[in-house]
Amino acid sequence: MEGKVIVMTSGKGGVGKTTVTASLGAALAQQGKRVAIVDMDIGLRNMDVVMGLENRIVFNVVDIIQGRCKLKQAAIKDRRIDNLFLIPASQSDDKDVIKPENMVWLTNKLRKEFDFTLLDCPAGIEHGFKNSIAAADEAVVICTPDVSAVRDADRVIGLLYARSISPKLVVNRIIPKMVESGDMLSHEDIIDVLSIDLVGLVEMDDQVVVSSNTGNPLVSNKESKAGMAFQRIAMRLDGHPDLPIEDPMAQKGFWKKIGKKLSRKNKDA
Repeated sequence: MEGKVIVMTSGKGGVGKTTVTASLGAALAQQGKRVAIVDMDIGLRNMDVVMGLENRIVFNVVDIIQGRCKLKQAAIKDRRIDNLFLIPASQSDDKDVIKPENMVWLTNKLRKEFDFTLLDCPAGIEHGFKNSIAAADEAVVICTPDVSAVRDADRVIGLLYARSISPKLVVNRIIPKMVESGDMLSHEDIIDVLSIDLVGLVEMDDQVVVSSNTGNPLVSNKESKAGMAFQRIAMRLDGHPDLPIEDPMAQKGFWKKIGKKLSRKNKDA
């Protein structure tokens, strides 16, 4: 059976898409899958830094497409996680150097080598986005709980449906206190607007910054709420769609209820 190609997109930049992609790739690899992450942001690559592989780049995705190297020569093996590979973007080429038909050709090769290929799509809906969706079987849309991110995600979702790709949603960087106070959109609000299947909720976590700066996989940190959320999202993408989604607000609500009960007991006493 050939592997899946999943485009990771958002529309809006700055929603944590590259971190989400790196974390889901690492989680899938930890779960025994052979995974390739392809950085599609030609000229502005970042995935190599997030994965701690910036000093090991020899060839890139453009080199493969233009025949300067083979796929195996460009795929950088992660040092910490078996079965995880990065195909970096070119830092020096123009964005229009790759065309949609090139990505169809490349992903056909990747499907034969890997169980999952995650395409880290650049922000926006221009050339890099068109290249990525041309080759994808599935899509994951990353959205933060703010109005501008939801609006841009809605535009991207419409374009994905036009390509007959049914997207799934990850809501990233949730701050429960702000949701509770009404200063941040809830995931229910976002789903009402976007009307797509939810695959995961990720709470804001300081460990994300530490992971990005050190190149250490977030999903290897058992103390990271975000890392554990990415582990569960990876399982849903890997054939366990019915795995319950943990709501960051649920635990807060539980302790709030307990606090109210205790306060009532103290008053009664």
